Amino acid sequence: MRTHLAAALGTVALAAGTLLAPAADARAAAAPVTDFRVSVGNTWTTGTVTWHNRSVTVTGTHKSVSKAGPAYCRLTWGYTYNAADTVKLGSNGSASAATACGTSKNFTFSVPADVPGGAGLVRICLDDGNYKDLLCHPYRRP
Repeated sequence: MRTHLAAALGTVALAAGTLLAPAADARAAAAPVTDFRVSVGNTWTTGTVTWHNRSVTVTGTHKSVSKAGPAYCRLTWGYTYNAADTVKLGSNGSASAATACGTSKNFTFSVPADVPGGAGLVRICLDDGNYKDLLCHPYRRP
């Protein structure tokens, strides 16, 4: 009797494990994250890119060292591209409210990449505050 009971319990445990395994596998994997830093003189933008299926989220801080006028302000922009870096998928920058003029400002923005699997590459750019990119660095999806 004990042998039959042990075998029955073992079968139930095995079946429960098999039924629960797909639920664990169905959980979404964490979105990959890439650190970035772009510097021009003693101004910079730094933060992270979070890679989603159809967009990227860019979060960070940019710094301007002078309030001498708009040419000394800083913005951060992101441009998404396909995996081959041949097709621009979208662009977006930190809103003008996050423009840094003689200070540091935090920002978060999303850049569309509306293709299956999302962007393969993002270019993060430090802007002069007048929508002119000063320097851009590419970052590949991990």
